[in-house]
Amino acid sequence: MLRAGILSDTHLMGLNSNFFRLAQHCFADCEVIIHAGDLTDIAVLQAFADKQIFAVHGNMCNQSCHGPLPKEQTFQLGSFSIGLTHGAGLGLDIESQLWDLFPEVDCMIYGHTHRAVCHKIAGTLIINPGSFQQTGRYGAPGTYALLEIGDSLQAAIHEVPRLSR
Repeated sequence: MLRAGILSDTHLMGLNSNFFRLAQHCFADCEVIIHAGDLTDIAVLQAFADKQIFAVHGNMCNQSCHGPLPKEQTFQLGSFSIGLTHGAGLGLDIESQLWDLFPEVDCMIYGHTHRAVCHKIAGTLIINPGSFQQTGRYGAPGTYALLEIGDSLQAAIHEVPRLSR
């Protein structure tokens, strides 16, 4: 069983200690990290230096992300193909547009909306981990997803905990 942590929309200008602690807590059991864009700065990925990383840039990323990170990508986890994009520029119905980008994948991952989604359509798993930062209305907690890869793909959305200092 392979475990992947999925996050998006971190919107950080660099790696800070609070994000690092939360990332270590939420993704401790993950071998793979998937970031669906809007890191803002590439330094955010340093929190995952000991893991395999798949990431794309988003519309809020600075230049440090645009060179090394693609706008979208497809990769394999186990025997499953994964399509990854941020989702900016795909219009109001991002999920409908994902089928054109990734017509043959087993799982589509996107961000941008800050709204967590985890469901299947026609056997394809679709995940938006939401915003890892607590950017929701009325102090709503951030969210992320965990993906388990074995004989099948299983995913769930989780709330980012409020860790005491």
